[in-house]
Amino acid sequence: MSSPISIPLPGRPVVFAIFLALAPAAPAVAQDLPVIAQADEAKIRERLHDYIDGQLEGNAPRVARALHPDLAKRAALPGTERESFPLRRMTADELIALTVRGELKQPRRLWDRTVTLVYHDNEVAIARIDTPWFSDHLQLARFGKDWLIVNALWVPKRARKDTQ
Repeated sequence: MSSPISIPLPGRPVVFAIFLALAPAAPAVAQDLPVIAQADEAKIRERLHDYIDGQLEGNAPRVARALHPDLAKRAALPGTERESFPLRRMTADELIALTVRGELKQPRRLWDRTVTLVYHDNEVAIARIDTPWFSDHLQLARFGKDWLIVNALWVPKRARKDTQ
């Protein structure tokens, strides 16, 4: 059996000197990262509330304002013998139609919803919305000065047969 290799480590003064030598580069790197304007973050949050609050109050124009016309909304469903990876698909028009019919409408006293902005930069944002009935995982994109939801993956809040 061979003996372990011993590598001498520099003393604290050397490590500190290396840190000081690299420290001036750190602010330059941080400045290169995108910083989102407060107005953009406010617009993203406005669109997220248009999306969820519009559904819960049955306000279809408000929901439509939040959606890209080519929205892809999906839910992963439990597998079956015939389909291993089933998805329920919904378009922007279908979600707006559900809202028009009031199928998602709830009394305001039941609106226990949480809107969380998970990530954002100058071009995209990722958010999660939780309600007592479902969770939505959303991707938004910037279009000019506006932000629209382009993708949504939702999960119903009921026990799934494949996880019991």
